[in-house]
Amino acid sequence: MGAEQKIQKLGLTLPPPAPPAGNYVPYKRTGNLLLLSGVGPHKADGTFTTGIVGGDLSVEEGYNAARQCGLVLLANMRAALGSLDNVAEVVKVLGMVRCTQDFGKQPEVINGCTDLFVEVFGEAGRPSRSAVGMYALPRGIAVEIEAMVEVRA
Repeated sequence: MGAEQKIQKLGLTLPPPAPPAGNYVPYKRTGNLLLLSGVGPHKADGTFTTGIVGGDLSVEEGYNAARQCGLVLLANMRAALGSLDNVAEVVKVLGMVRCTQDFGKQPEVINGCTDLFVEVFGEAGRPSRSAVGMYALPRGIAVEIEAMVEVRA
């Protein structure tokens, strides 16, 4: 089953790709790689999940924010490639969590995104990954995630 069919089977709705919030592009293709700029956790109503994980947000709320980022990244992949079926594999994910100084569960938060990628792409969705804590993220968002994917030839 292809990724597009899997999206339908899972009942997922991808948000419309958001315009860049600065002087950059949401994605850039070079050869067989698609590099996706960092995205925040857009909610269905157009707002973002904001806050500090380990402070006013729980690990579960952070996980859900990371899943929202994953949906935005999937939408950007589709916009860049025409279909998620053109993704060969997710190569790398960098997840940044706005968190308290003593918070150490960044990997559990970023699982929200990578669990989604595995649901959609199977083992090809399991990337190499970094999950780090940040003191601040743009506009107070709780999570920002960027990715790199290999494109089918």
